[in-house]
Amino acid sequence: MAHITIIGKGSMGDAIGGVFAAGGSDVNYVTRGDAGATISGDIVVLAVPYPEVDGILAAFGDQLAGKTVVDITNPLDFSTFDSLVVPADGSAAAEIQAKLPASHVLKAFNTTFAATLANRQLGGVPTTALVAGDDTDAKAALIAAITAGGVSALDAGALNRARELEAIGLLQLTLAVGEKIGWDTGFAVIR
Repeated sequence: MAHITIIGKGSMGDAIGGVFAAGGSDVNYVTRGDAGATISGDIVVLAVPYPEVDGILAAFGDQLAGKTVVDITNPLDFSTFDSLVVPADGSAAAEIQAKLPASHVLKAFNTTFAATLANRQLGGVPTTALVAGDDTDAKAALIAAITAGGVSALDAGALNRARELEAIGLLQLTLAVGEKIGWDTGFAVIR
């Protein structure tokens, strides 16, 4: 059983927490009003919008040392929905890893919408969460917790693959905002 802290209790935080709880993980939440909270999970999910990440790291960064930190953000220009706001050769996850050198940062859940996580299925097959990161053990633990909750998880490679995952997230959000796809669509890998 994994011990997971989710920072953020919006629709994504709730959906991710539901997946982990369904798999038997111990899940607790920290919200904006919990500035003095203790981070108890071995896996910590940053279920907040990208612009809030720096504030979260400032408030809780010391407590994240030695933990697996899961970045679910899509670093979009939310005024236009036409570009990422991180350098072309980088990612939000890489920036977080640079700020948390004693943590194991993973990128996951940014290519899924809350509805597809809550339903755990898409088109009759399990929703797929793509996971990127440099620490093999951290990825394996996260993937095990995800799959125990009824969602498929696929190792998408090293943390430098987060850039591509964020580009997929940009495309998916752009399509949803433009009403070309619904907020209940997503990815499912059929093997």
